[in-house]
Amino acid sequence: MKFPKTIRTYCNNCRKHTLHEVEISKKRPRRTMAQGQRRFLRIQKGYGSFPRPQPDHEKATKKLDLRYKCGECGKKHMRGKGWRAKKFEIVRG
Repeated sequence: MKFPKTIRTYCNNCRKHTLHEVEISKKRPRRTMAQGQRRFLRIQKGYGSFPRPQPDHEKATKKLDLRYKCGECGKKHMRGKGWRAKKFEIVRG
């Protein structure tokens, strides 16, 4: 999938449509495990079988998160939950 390097979209800070620069946000490591995950691992410890249905495959792709940087105020924001794509490149245009 080809995506333009600059896109005209709404900026919450300026409160108007401006030109934004697009970049892929880097995935950051998560913090410590949630309470539910710690409880789940405690239940699973020493158990012969998986307590829930075992997932039979991984997802083929990771979700993309795009970060938009406003050309006027310089603020960055993200929108939506992202989408999956096997190939993704940002092109001039």
